[in-house]
Amino acid sequence: MRNRCISVAGATLLLAGTLALAGCTLGQSSPNDLAQDEGGATEAAQSGGSMEGAVSEGGAPAATPAGPVTFTDDSGAEVTVEDPRRVVACMGSFASIWELAGGTLVGASDDAFTLSDYDLASQDVQKVGDFSSLNLEAILALEPDFVIMTSGTGGRGGDSSQTELKEALAASGIPTAYFQVTTFDDYLRMLRICCDITGRDDLYQQNGQATADRIQAIVNNVPAPAGDAPTALVLTTYSGGTRVQASSTMTGAMLADLGVHNLVDDSPSMLKDFSLESVIELNPDYIFVIPMGNDEEAARKALEDQTADNPAWATLDAVRNGNHLVLDPHLFQYKPNNRWDESYQALYDVLYGN
Repeated sequence: MRNRCISVAGATLLLAGTLALAGCTLGQSSPNDLAQDEGGATEAAQSGGSMEGAVSEGGAPAATPAGPVTFTDDSGAEVTVEDPRRVVACMGSFASIWELAGGTLVGASDDAFTLSDYDLASQDVQKVGDFSSLNLEAILALEPDFVIMTSGTGGRGGDSSQTELKEALAASGIPTAYFQVTTFDDYLRMLRICCDITGRDDLYQQNGQATADRIQAIVNNVPAPAGDAPTALVLTTYSGGTRVQASSTMTGAMLADLGVHNLVDDSPSMLKDFSLESVIELNPDYIFVIPMGNDEEAARKALEDQTADNPAWATLDAVRNGNHLVLDPHLFQYKPNNRWDESYQALYDVLYGN
């Protein structure tokens, strides 16, 4: 099992915050590690793994011609594609998944270029706008034979308008698939479809099944609880406020797999009406914080300002025990794709590593 979860202070958690607010950055990668994030891993993926059968001139396993591939996307639509060569991905993590499946791109949304997590291997990829405000003309100008879009918000605190383009793309006769990737299982499902299209089952084994096996090994090491399961709350901080995450979210699902009880599941009203008083009343063993939006410092300060005025915050078990933790957004905000096991390992180390 690999463990590349690196904190700001090396192998230890860095405590931070103001007044009584304690925190640390969990799972933060070094600059070299960031180059291997979602899109960065595609360079290795493009070379492929071992596979019986024909190989390309460069020595990598050749794709197996699959012919037309028909599947049902996450919008419920039936989509058929055949050996697409001019592909546009309208979210950075989706661009990464397509390349992890052995595909190449002619266009991608702006976040595939501006975020350090994505290092596209395809040559001469054109920008088609922000994921929340795509440029339809730019997409059509690339004459794509397959467009990959999201049917959700992308998990970055903004609203996606991509489904609004569905009718226009359909009228242009361009096969378009919509995906919603929140959990690792969602990623695995999308990667399976993409690898079916590219005919690269070896890359599914390398970038999907191998990651799943590492995650399963981590989950298998979770000790049987001696008493009650550890409790936690997951907070997402924006410059304008704070929200809590349920177990159905990316981080919430991982914590559930690791045997953690998310207290918001008992108090669903907190999902719409967050208050520090509710957090203090629940008194979780762990508080995980994910800075959201484009200004992480503003997000952190927003939470600090809220907690600094409430002396009871310092009495929380999570704060007193140093278990108020700021999670690395590279592993817990942006989808880690074939590195998802590193996110699990980072949480496991905090929960059970001592």
